[in-house]
Amino acid sequence: MNLVEFTEYLVKSIVKEPDMVKVSSFLGDEEVTMIEIIVHESDMGAVIGKNGKMASSIRTLVQAHAYINGNKKVKINIDSF
Repeated sequence: MNLVEFTEYLVKSIVKEPDMVKVSSFLGDEEVTMIEIIVHESDMGAVIGKNGKMASSIRTLVQAHAYINGNKKVKINIDSF
């Protein structure tokens, strides 16, 4: 399972509208892998969580998955539409 699939799986498992989740990846500056997570506006609270704990957990899991698979630097951006 690649990084985008893993991130998509995590986010889709916690939102109410999984069909509206979009996850994309691109290479940023200094070989940093950028992960863009876009969710429906109504799911933003679930993805961020109380005091940002859910977003922090998602970041931790994705970074751990990336590290195991050889990507050292990953940045995650969460947004809504």
